[in-house]
Amino acid sequence: MSKAIKETHFNFPGQVGFYKGKVRDVYIFDKELVVVASDRISAFDVVLPKPIPFKGQVLNQIAAGFLKATSDIVPNWVTSTPDPSVTIGKRCHPFKVEMVIRGYLAGHAAREYKLGKRVLCGVALPEGLKENDKLPEPIITPTTKADEGHDEDISREDILAKGIVSEADYLILEKYTRALFQRGQEMAREKGLILVDTKYEFGKFGEEILLIDEIHTPDSSRYFYAEGYQENQDKGLAQKQLSKEFVRQWLIANGFQGKDGQTVPEMTDEIVESISDRYIELFENITGQTFVKAETENIELRIENAVLTHLGLKNKL
Repeated sequence: MSKAIKETHFNFPGQVGFYKGKVRDVYIFDKELVVVASDRISAFDVVLPKPIPFKGQVLNQIAAGFLKATSDIVPNWVTSTPDPSVTIGKRCHPFKVEMVIRGYLAGHAAREYKLGKRVLCGVALPEGLKENDKLPEPIITPTTKADEGHDEDISREDILAKGIVSEADYLILEKYTRALFQRGQEMAREKGLILVDTKYEFGKFGEEILLIDEIHTPDSSRYFYAEGYQENQDKGLAQKQLSKEFVRQWLIANGFQGKDGQTVPEMTDEIVESISDRYIELFENITGQTFVKAETENIELRIENAVLTHLGLKNKL
């Protein structure tokens, strides 16, 4: 099995800080960030014990492509992608909300709906919907951006009342979110896919609002195959998905939803390899390109050399 990036421990010249997220290792400089997309995988806000080979590369390269393809809608933080698993960009001050937008009743929204809830993040949902039905129009259902633990659903009204985001900025975030989702749906349609729901994160660089983090990846988004969608809905069948929902469903089937007292099921080599294969399938379907596996013999050295070159410093031989 190919090697994977579980975590990194670089100490770059000029580095002033480090932050380890669920998936990304972030090296902080005065005005820029070096972000390494590790092969860690999380579900239900829990990082699973084994990394997935090539997952970080898949996410990094999908995000890079979509950020470039949407830069006419909203400026983004990226300045360079010097390695298949590395993105370098402007050090922004992030808004403490994630802008989740949904075009269909799926995932978390469907689970809440099934419990009888008809208002999600302050947005009313109509009666009579089935799981995976298309919503009358896309809805924005924000969540708080937790530094640790679980993100929480929050309404537009609470965001403004608590001063988490100013009204002027929030109106811009909503406008960008809807425009990005429309573009994402159009691009998905060209590949025979449906962009079901996704999330966007934004930050400020000076006074400018920038799109940050990743977009339209299988970790931040849910895709259905367009072919067979309506037939499956009519027959009450599950939709074939392009997202990491298959990982969540495997966990749920094995008694894990991130709740206290629950244990992550054993991740055998076969399970790890199957998840890796699914991520590569996701890449090829979402981008329409053939996935080229990066060299994995000396992953850490490969990444370190790429960053040092970007910083204008000599590579380690």
